[in-house]
Amino acid sequence: MVTYIDGKFVPDEEASVSVRSRALNYGMGCFGGVRGYLADDEREVYLFRLDLHVRRLARSAKVLYLRMPGTDEEVGRILVELLRRNDVHHDVYIRPLLIHNSNELAPVLDEASTSFIAYCMPLARYIDKDAIDVCVSSWRRVRDNGIPSRTKPTGAYLNSALARREAKDNGYDEAIFLTEDGLVSEGSAEHVFIVRDGVLVSPPSTMDNLDGITRRSLITLATEDLGLSFVERPIGRTELYVADEMFLCGTGAQVTPVRSVDRRVLGDGGVGPITARLKEHFLDVCRGRVEHRRSWLTPVWA
Repeated sequence: MVTYIDGKFVPDEEASVSVRSRALNYGMGCFGGVRGYLADDEREVYLFRLDLHVRRLARSAKVLYLRMPGTDEEVGRILVELLRRNDVHHDVYIRPLLIHNSNELAPVLDEASTSFIAYCMPLARYIDKDAIDVCVSSWRRVRDNGIPSRTKPTGAYLNSALARREAKDNGYDEAIFLTEDGLVSEGSAEHVFIVRDGVLVSPPSTMDNLDGITRRSLITLATEDLGLSFVERPIGRTELYVADEMFLCGTGAQVTPVRSVDRRVLGDGGVGPITARLKEHFLDVCRGRVEHRRSWLTPVWA
């Protein structure tokens, strides 16, 4: 495999940073995640909303005093070239990273020490179950005013790791974070949607969670393509227990149905009809089967 680091494509084993790096010692950096989907011809790969992912990375860089390696268009071309050099003809995940790579002591935000790294890996299903069991975590989502969640900061994922480990230790597949005010924030690395009385509901991206691209895309697909009703509003913990349907979403998770919350089974315990319909349409869009959404896709081999 080939990785991109600071202007060069190199074999994975040559893509390294020092043990003294501030990124390693202090968790100083941010990242993105971009999905690529194999088309029906089994050759072409479509990157889903590449422009929005690169734009979000650039905005994260601005918040965290990091330096992008070029314009949004130039960074997008680097990610496409990464897949070409790895001869990718399968579902794939790309991880672009911006890190503070100085070896100096102390957590200092310095644009000049930025390293830009991008690697890729095959990825079919992030969560390998048709429907999952989740719990509300005893850990709270770190406030955006403490560690800005909209930047996908590397260091903040310790918060996610603690919640996910707690969930696994207690027999669940995933954890749901509440904010410090006790309202639903997100999963450990996914956004939350519920369905009540036929209406799709999701908490806003100001609930100490990420400004999710998959989330926004699903809202557009639900309302414009499928004619579903959607409301963005705060969600309380117990509202999860009485939802007719629930699913998590994200670049990795895509659309992942939830079977139960804190051992309260939702609906009939299967995948709800609205969730199933939205999941199918989303994957059709990602694989280039929906003509009017082709503008969301960047072909790798065209």
